[in-house]
Amino acid sequence: MMRIAVAILFILLSFTLSGQGIPDWLDEDFRRMKFPANVYLTGFVYRVVEKGITAETEQAKLDAQAELVKQVRLMLRSKTQSQSIAQSIDGKYSERESFESRASTEANAEIIGMKTETYFDQKSKLVYAFAYANRYELIGYYKANLSVNLGQIESFVKTAQDLEANREKAKARQQLEMAKPLFSKVRYAQDLLTALDGNATPNDLQQPKTEQLYNTATQLLAKLAQGVYIFVESNENLFGQKVDIVANKVKAELAVNGCSFTDNERADFILRITVTTRSSDMLDGLVFCYADAAIELYDVHKQKTVYSDEIAQKGGSNSKDKAGRRAMNDVATKIAERLKKWVQ
Repeated sequence: MMRIAVAILFILLSFTLSGQGIPDWLDEDFRRMKFPANVYLTGFVYRVVEKGITAETEQAKLDAQAELVKQVRLMLRSKTQSQSIAQSIDGKYSERESFESRASTEANAEIIGMKTETYFDQKSKLVYAFAYANRYELIGYYKANLSVNLGQIESFVKTAQDLEANREKAKARQQLEMAKPLFSKVRYAQDLLTALDGNATPNDLQQPKTEQLYNTATQLLAKLAQGVYIFVESNENLFGQKVDIVANKVKAELAVNGCSFTDNERADFILRITVTTRSSDMLDGLVFCYADAAIELYDVHKQKTVYSDEIAQKGGSNSKDKAGRRAMNDVATKIAERLKKWVQ
């Protein structure tokens, strides 16, 4: 009697263990009941094993994940087609870029919290894959992600504003460039939340804050693109002759660097240049002269001199006048190079 009981127990245990390897999610009715569409996003595929179980299993996982992402894309497309969101930039309205135009960079992004399971049926030589993600977990993640990215953008914009106020335009532009890709992430999170949560309001999506930061960044970039305005005061003496050799060359070289030149009232900086020339020596028929330059860069906004220097530059030619002009041209190049980092 004991043997019969043991045999029955062994048979039952063997049957149970053999069933443990077959996942319930293979059954469509189970998937529909256990992973309802109002709670889960899912993707289910199966493939015939032809190239090897490892390769086919990995491809099945990717296909199942792609099916899930496809649902997200369809949801997003439906939302973006049903509503047109405009943004105001300097009083003009332009259409928000659609989800489709961002699909190449955003739609293939990993869906956070997505899980994927696989099963290989030895008898049918089929490998199955099932991907699923809880939409409420996604909503929680992307709401937090939205806040984090907006916080970073706000920090970049604030730093850029401070740098611009201190006339450090190059550094201010760098801050705004770092903010740019975060706006794409914010838009994507907002689109995804709109698709996942039909009750999401503009405030839930932090749209007013987003538009305010976007407009501020756009306007500041436009302002920074205008460059720096400089007023130049020059006093140049070429052996008793009044010239503007240094001032003209400095203006030309700084203009390439994005600077503009204006009257005293609109200037960001006042550049004062004083240059005199003096003879040096002669060698093998060549005359050598020096151009002695004193420069002062005054920041109108800070109301103080931010840079000053004295530079002596030697030049040679077949006459004193030509040697002096060459020395002046060369000293102008040095002045421009030293000023560039101060006027960006």
